[in-house]
Amino acid sequence: MTSRRLTVAGRVALLIRAGLIAGLVITGLSYPFAALAGMGVKAGAEALENMPEQLRERPPAQTTYVYAADGKTLLTMFYEEHRKHVDLADMSPYLIKAIVASEDSRFYEHNGVDAKGVARAFVANQKAGGVSQGASTLTMQYVRMALRDGARTPREALEATEQTAARKLREMRLAIEVEQRLSKEEILERYLNAAYYGHRAYGIFAASQVFFSKSPRALSLTEAALLAGLVKAPSAYDPATKNQKAALARRNYVIDQMLKIDAITPEQAASAVKSKIKLKLSTPPNDCVSVPAEENDWGFFCDYFKGWWREQPAFGRTPAEREENLRRGGYKVVTSIDPRIQKYAMKHILAKERRGSTIAHGQVVVQPGTGRLLSMAVNRRYSLDQEKNGRHSDPRKDDEKGNYPNTVNPLLGGGDMAGYQAGSTFKIFTLLAALEEGLPLSTSFYSPARIVTRYITAPGPATCGIYWCPKNAGKSMTGNQNMWSGFGKSVNTYFVQLEQRVGAEKAVRMAERLGLRWRTDIDRRLATKEHASGWGAFTLGVSDATPVEMANVFATLAAEGRYCEPLPVLSISNPDGSPALHEGRLIAEPRCHQAVKVNVARAATDAARCVTGYGAARGSCGWGTSEMVHGILGRPVAGKSGTTDGNKTAWFSGYTPQLAAAAFVADPDNPENLVGVGRSTMSKFTVAQTLRDALKGEPKEDFKPPSDKYVR
Repeated sequence: MTSRRLTVAGRVALLIRAGLIAGLVITGLSYPFAALAGMGVKAGAEALENMPEQLRERPPAQTTYVYAADGKTLLTMFYEEHRKHVDLADMSPYLIKAIVASEDSRFYEHNGVDAKGVARAFVANQKAGGVSQGASTLTMQYVRMALRDGARTPREALEATEQTAARKLREMRLAIEVEQRLSKEEILERYLNAAYYGHRAYGIFAASQVFFSKSPRALSLTEAALLAGLVKAPSAYDPATKNQKAALARRNYVIDQMLKIDAITPEQAASAVKSKIKLKLSTPPNDCVSVPAEENDWGFFCDYFKGWWREQPAFGRTPAEREENLRRGGYKVVTSIDPRIQKYAMKHILAKERRGSTIAHGQVVVQPGTGRLLSMAVNRRYSLDQEKNGRHSDPRKDDEKGNYPNTVNPLLGGGDMAGYQAGSTFKIFTLLAALEEGLPLSTSFYSPARIVTRYITAPGPATCGIYWCPKNAGKSMTGNQNMWSGFGKSVNTYFVQLEQRVGAEKAVRMAERLGLRWRTDIDRRLATKEHASGWGAFTLGVSDATPVEMANVFATLAAEGRYCEPLPVLSISNPDGSPALHEGRLIAEPRCHQAVKVNVARAATDAARCVTGYGAARGSCGWGTSEMVHGILGRPVAGKSGTTDGNKTAWFSGYTPQLAAAAFVADPDNPENLVGVGRSTMSKFTVAQTLRDALKGEPKEDFKPPSDKYVR
């Protein structure tokens, strides 16, 4: 009869009757097993047999790795406990021998509870008058780790580790159960992946990285012995302290134990104990503030990704639960950030506006047809350290530090920032609403220098009594204009009339369909059904928007009306390598739908070509506000510029069939701070130069012209 065929209680009872389990060592006291809590041999066996199953082997927390679009460049990691599962076959043989020798030399001989070890510990502790030896096997230690990691409440976590007789009994029972279900190799693999080695390193992969900056497979004899010695008391034997005496003694003890069980030769042992401890310490990055220093500008993209993750129902019921899943789930995330495009973007941004400026200059690049964010760049360092930041640019806060050059504010999108007034780029929403209502590109209005509208102004000074009376930027805009020329020249009085023709509310709803969200109290109020029809100034971009939103609006036009949610990922894989799914769909899959008709988008693009100097396919443009864009890019391009009153902000959104980008210039700390006339063209050049470099070597693709219905 083999012991594996016995019940748990039967096996323990045999051990008791044989006198092999003489006592349990608990918090410095020795308890004869048969007398524990007043039990006899039969009672103790029955208590074990009737004990409810306690081992919930919850998958241990694992580190999530986040990469750039190449799948190789590490962006950062997210973890509570730095851990990554490693198969036993991918661990150094020295490590396996070291952990068995130091923690449980009879591991391959017992069935979870080592009766001889318990008896030996009992005798030793009786002689010492306290705890000098323990009796926990590797299997029992693994059970303790599993109970700890599977705890659902603080009380359960305490019960998993507290020094009590009940805990020891439970460990013994469950250890025997585990040995019935798992092979010795499986137990070792789970143990080494669950053990804590100090420095927030859980599991042998993290420990190898933290202490030696190498994989577990590459550990030498001395390195393996040092790590095996740490599991007993990571703080007491920490080799990263100035005094390595305790760590060295513990390592050499492990080497001696390896020699005793013939795991190594006497020659290997003699050489190993003479060697010094040589560490190659590394601090694994954690969260967005730990992006590599040389790619610090990636932090803003990382922050957007983290915010996006917190919004995904696939990862939990609440944002907090989703973030916990990010830190525990062990995912491999390949994001959409393209290091090459990001490098070009930063180059052109910093060539125009230094990091230490109060004025922020930033740009977002989006892939049409997928919504994937390829670049998020701004002239700031992503950092919490504001000690050397300049003074706040808002006079009311001049005793505070400003958010330059260091900040973690979401300057490009995401988070709770409202964004920036986008100026005349908002004319695209009126243009689309008019085309959708059946007005062709040839729709013409006489556009005076100033126009008195039917819209009533908000409380405050008004040059035309109570009515809103916008004017054009220059006298050359006066005259008959159509959608091509009106959009190309950005004629305010033309677009006010076009908006009055279709209704301001339809322009507002078009913006919402293309992804804009209202983040200020005034924008939310004016966008309501009760007020939107009177929001005449909407077409001139008095509302706030983020660069992510505006880049995606024009990416929708590049994709011929197909709107895709902004997406910061290419793929998300589970720890086992399988793709992460939600309701049967890939979580990282683009989420797209046709927001406007194909020919409506094509017609809007035909007008937007007038802006860049590329010229319309179906009409006459006159001149454009951003003709240098086509000259720099040298390929089909469309877009729209936008400035606000007094040059508080300056935008440009441009697109080709392959890429779309939106750039802005503004003071995020003080929206009333003017960027100045000298910065009014900055965004145009940044977008043109970035798209030029990003598309170098790519075939030139042209836009498809609209059908006759939308022309005249």
